[in-house]
Amino acid sequence: MSPVPANTLAEATTAIEDVSSRIEDVFARVGHELGCGHLIFKELNQGLAALSGELSGAEIEGAATALQEIAAQLSELAQALPAESALLETIGKSTAEASSLLKPLFKHIQMITIIARSARIEAASLDGDREGFLAFTQEAYDLGRAVQRSIEGCARDQQRLSEAVATAFGRQKEFESRYRAQLMSESAELGAAYSGLRDQRSKSSHLADRASSSTRKIAEAVGSAIISLQAGDSTRQRLEHVSHGLGLVSESAPSLVPETVPSDDGVRAICRLQAAQLRDAQREFGGDVGQIVGALTAILHDAGSVVGHGRTLFGGEEGGSSSFLTRIKQTLAHASTLIATCESAGRSVDEALAIVEDTLAKFRQAIAGLAEATIDITLIGMNAGLKASHLGSRGSAFVVIANELKATADQVSAGAARLRPVLDGIERSANELKELRVQGDPTQLAKLEPQILQALREVEDGNERLGKLMSRLVDEGAEFERLMNSAQGQMTRLGESSAALPAVATRLETASASVQRLQPELQDQAILDDLFARYTMERERDVHREFLQALGLASIAAMRRVEAVETADDGIELF
Repeated sequence: MSPVPANTLAEATTAIEDVSSRIEDVFARVGHELGCGHLIFKELNQGLAALSGELSGAEIEGAATALQEIAAQLSELAQALPAESALLETIGKSTAEASSLLKPLFKHIQMITIIARSARIEAASLDGDREGFLAFTQEAYDLGRAVQRSIEGCARDQQRLSEAVATAFGRQKEFESRYRAQLMSESAELGAAYSGLRDQRSKSSHLADRASSSTRKIAEAVGSAIISLQAGDSTRQRLEHVSHGLGLVSESAPSLVPETVPSDDGVRAICRLQAAQLRDAQREFGGDVGQIVGALTAILHDAGSVVGHGRTLFGGEEGGSSSFLTRIKQTLAHASTLIATCESAGRSVDEALAIVEDTLAKFRQAIAGLAEATIDITLIGMNAGLKASHLGSRGSAFVVIANELKATADQVSAGAARLRPVLDGIERSANELKELRVQGDPTQLAKLEPQILQALREVEDGNERLGKLMSRLVDEGAEFERLMNSAQGQMTRLGESSAALPAVATRLETASASVQRLQPELQDQAILDDLFARYTMERERDVHREFLQALGLASIAAMRRVEAVETADDGIELF
């Protein structure tokens, strides 16, 4: 009967074989998952490279250029608003001043027609050269009426101008108060978006380099993990050798072929040897499992870092929040709305400018005609006065009327002179406003509309492609993480399972304990030599030698190995 209980040997063998089968199964699955994970990450890297390529494409470059131009346009519009409002206010004040100057001028011209009518009545009472005096007064009256009609037209035009300028000024001030801050804000937003796009293009290059570097690191880590998986085969072989050793000391059924049966001390020695081999195999295997788990952790960290960097760079998150291109699209759409509002508000200013130009032309024409008329009226008055003075007392009343006509004409001329600088000021302000309006001219703003729409289309196209690539990035990244987490979990559980082997070794040592020093017999040494010959790992042989040395024994097979090492020819000839 064996000195070691049969159930102890059976339980130990079962536990060892269970761990061995798990090692084979887990390492096969982990190897498969590592291979799949590596392929997935290659596709993941291709997706990141495609994302980087999108940011370097013509669509994004076109959108970036449009953003810069539109941002500058909005900024110019916003900065011009206060100046436009100030010029409109100046034109309004000058128009009011012109109106105040037209009123006395109009009265003076009315006075000329009244004086001319009185002169006509007086001329009719004269005895001498009545027809000549009537002709003079009729000419003065006709000139006065013509000038009066011209000034009345100017007054109507001035009223229309005042209303147009007041309307334009009111709308401009309202637009400025409501939209100037928005124009500045949108300009800043578009400027920031432009900088963001340029920054994204720079980061995309960095991402490609980072992905390439991470791919190399992951490839190295996968290679290291695959090499480490060879430890599973080595450990499985060692466990098979331990199971074989325990099988030699187990009670077996009778056989036709005689087998060498170990002595009791031989059984104890073999059990203790297998316990030592079991402890050493588990210790090395635990280190290998830790190395593999560490490699998988590094792979997960690097892959997660690249995926996370891609998500951060492109503004995408799992679940689908708006990407940075969507935000740019929204900003562009708002800018387009603002520019349309600018066009609407600017029409009243442009209409007022058109009225200013038309009115100024009429005013200057009227003043030029007024100057000629006043000269003619003055000459008529002077001639009539001289001629009336020849009539003596009979022409004295006509002389007074003629002098009054000349004085009134002088006042009209002075009034026209005061009106000229006011009109010049209106013209200067209108020209300055016109120059400012070049940037806000509807035809200029209309040119921006196709540019904005084209940029929107380019951004939408790029956003759609980036969205698909981002979804692929997230999906493949999640699958890669799942595979690596699965492999990591399996290796961790396998490590926990193999941790039971030292307890099996302890039970074997306890069951084979002896109060006396073991004295293996010759057949026991033969069995030990047979076990030594089965070893495939040098570490097994080292454990075997150390165990025999502890018992004070020497294996012939082990000694042969030592002698072979000592007598090996080093290839150096001695003279």
